[in-house]
Amino acid sequence: MTSTEAFTARSARPGPTTRVRVREVSGTAVRDRRDDLATEEPLEIRLTAGGATRTLAVTMRTPGADFELAAGFLSGEGIAGPGDIASIAYCTDEDLPPEARYNTVTVRLHGPALPDLPTMHRHFMTSSACGVCGTASLEALRARQTPAPIPDTSGRVTGDALVPAARPFGPIAAETLYDLPRHLRKAQGIFGKTGGLHAAGLFTSDGTLLALREDVGRHNAVDKLVGWALLSGRLPLTSCLLLVSGRTSYEIMQKALSAGLPMVCGVSAPSSLAVDLAREFDLTLIGFLRNERFNIYSSPDRVRRPDATAAHTTDHAESN
Repeated sequence: MTSTEAFTARSARPGPTTRVRVREVSGTAVRDRRDDLATEEPLEIRLTAGGATRTLAVTMRTPGADFELAAGFLSGEGIAGPGDIASIAYCTDEDLPPEARYNTVTVRLHGPALPDLPTMHRHFMTSSACGVCGTASLEALRARQTPAPIPDTSGRVTGDALVPAARPFGPIAAETLYDLPRHLRKAQGIFGKTGGLHAAGLFTSDGTLLALREDVGRHNAVDKLVGWALLSGRLPLTSCLLLVSGRTSYEIMQKALSAGLPMVCGVSAPSSLAVDLAREFDLTLIGFLRNERFNIYSSPDRVRRPDATAAHTTDHAESN
């Protein structure tokens, strides 16, 4: 590729996949071919209100559904909820190089001034990727826990209470849960090309897939889903469940709680702090959902036993 071609490729709007040349070695055979990879690019999220603008966060993500990602991130961190966002747009600053303009989004908020971002920064420090203890993380969520916001006549939630209490859900049939990973995998279009993306799916209690998002980061995929729900007026998601394609971390449970989801399922293991959060806030947490089996770590009353269950066992789960 010439330098001109390289610049043109970099200047174009990034897509969810990137084609590269690879050398494949299999046994004694060697061949050169093209391969599709999941694109990973930074996304800078800026906030603006009352004439002031500030960079809030930079996350590595797969391009696509960027506005939903920004909205979901703001919702999960307790910064903005339904009715708080005036607009979201890609940055058009002339000081940015062309290839960076689709890697920066500006969220304009209603109101005369930016929120108290130093206070909001405390919430950013409660993910499992940072060096604070689990007890402090749960205490931060307790501080944010407020009475569930009251929907208006349209069914949308008003106000800035972003951690609605979980509401009754289910019970959902075990057989319905068995089918969810298959539905999720079937809907993963980009994963089929790259094999390198996580997915998050939003399902109804009868197993209907409402929406799916893919990303190199499973937390980004969840943010995109929550952002979709926020921007389409569907929050809180009290009648839905979330399925993620990997392990379930505290960070994912925090986002689910903020969105009002009563149930979170993962095809792999949950972390200890994810279980603590689920038990603290009465969320049903399911792990190892694959091959017609799963473990329930909290609030099992939202799941009906399989029809052919002969006996209840308490055997420990095998390691992932």
